[in-house]
Amino acid sequence: MKKLPIGKQDFARLINEGYIYVDKTDYIQRLISTGSVYFLSRPRRFGKSLTVSTLKEIFSGNKELFRGLWIYDKIEWKKYPVIHFDFSKIIDKSKPFSKSLNLALNNLAVQSGLKLKGTTEKEKFDEIIQALGKDEQVAILIDEYDKPIIDYLHDIEKAKEHRDILKNLFSCLKGLDACIKFLFITGVSKFSKVSIFSDLNHLDDITLSENYAEMLGYSEKDIIIYFQEYLEEIKKRNGWDEEKIIAELRGYYNGYSWNLNRERVYNPFSVLKFFNERAFKNYWFSTGTPTFLINAIKNRKELPEKTGNILVGEAFFDKFEIEHIDIYSLMFQSGYLTIKDTDGFGGYRLGYPNREVEQSFLSQLMEAYSHSYLSETTQAIQYITRGLHYNDWDSIIKQLNILFSSVPYPLFRADSEFYYHSIIHTALSLVGVDLHSELQTSTGRIDTVIKTEKYIYIVEFKMGAA
Repeated sequence: MKKLPIGKQDFARLINEGYIYVDKTDYIQRLISTGSVYFLSRPRRFGKSLTVSTLKEIFSGNKELFRGLWIYDKIEWKKYPVIHFDFSKIIDKSKPFSKSLNLALNNLAVQSGLKLKGTTEKEKFDEIIQALGKDEQVAILIDEYDKPIIDYLHDIEKAKEHRDILKNLFSCLKGLDACIKFLFITGVSKFSKVSIFSDLNHLDDITLSENYAEMLGYSEKDIIIYFQEYLEEIKKRNGWDEEKIIAELRGYYNGYSWNLNRERVYNPFSVLKFFNERAFKNYWFSTGTPTFLINAIKNRKELPEKTGNILVGEAFFDKFEIEHIDIYSLMFQSGYLTIKDTDGFGGYRLGYPNREVEQSFLSQLMEAYSHSYLSETTQAIQYITRGLHYNDWDSIIKQLNILFSSVPYPLFRADSEFYYHSIIHTALSLVGVDLHSELQTSTGRIDTVIKTEKYIYIVEFKMGAA
């Protein structure tokens, strides 16, 4: 049984050390043969770095690593100079970004046997590309380009400073087209063309391309083919048939779409963790939700239900800017929302990809609203679930009061019906009942309607005396 590549992002290591590699080289061959300058955005833990590592081995001419894979006899194998920048490794919060970037450029020059004359980041990058591309065009692979910005969204001025450094660095690339064989840039977010990529308007953005919708992530077919031995083991252990296992996997970890819901893929990290642990758990939670995102949603004063059913236009996918961050755009690009459907009029409906992501997001939102620890909120949710099942509202109210008791005194004194409505709504969303907030009727608006198998509850929220 091959090993599970949990946290492994180096293609050569996967192949040489006997890890499972889900063959995506048909997509990579298409990339290489049909274009030369690309941008791809995907959420974290979706295989961006592994894709970059695979491209690095291809352009380094390491054909034997690909024996048995689709691409092995489909391309002309040739060695090119390769420049590989992983900004998740370059960024160092203990020193200024400019200093870390200069150090990375200096190290690349030393490894390439070059003595640099330039002094700025742009001059050094330009000089390295021209020197390496003098006799043979160079492949440039840039991974997690936006890490220096995303990590500083809590400090807008610092994020803008890093953005300007990156914009200046990348500005040399278009003028060096004759030296570049292939350019591939990945990140979580795509900043609008008027900022970082204003000088790279020739980039082919394949984020929502029909041709590459399944290049990252696992399809259902991938799981059945590459993880068959693990599926057999779980079938024997739990006494389930394969159809039941796949159905459960689909509900927990599938659901990501980048081509109008025509194909959906699984989060590879969560699938690998499932096969390793042999249990359906919320593995996305351990990857963490940005504090900035949670605080921004709280500041919008919009109930969590609305973050799971959003209608947007096509321009939505290309308008991420530091000065005017759209919360839903940030949620989409970081993997908390995905395309669920179209409205037939050019609109896209967004929602949570799956049960795992929704539960992760709501759990962290619950902690933020109630100022409680995860263990406290988890226990309260369990009691609320039982209370709804047995129509025991005394128990439900007791648990809500426990959650309310953690809210800081200044917030408690603030006359904010919304704040407490949000705590209740998020708690009930975590229970998993059929829940509707601010439901419009012919005679008015209902704050919340809760439907369980046995009961329907109609709830009105009021601050002050009941």
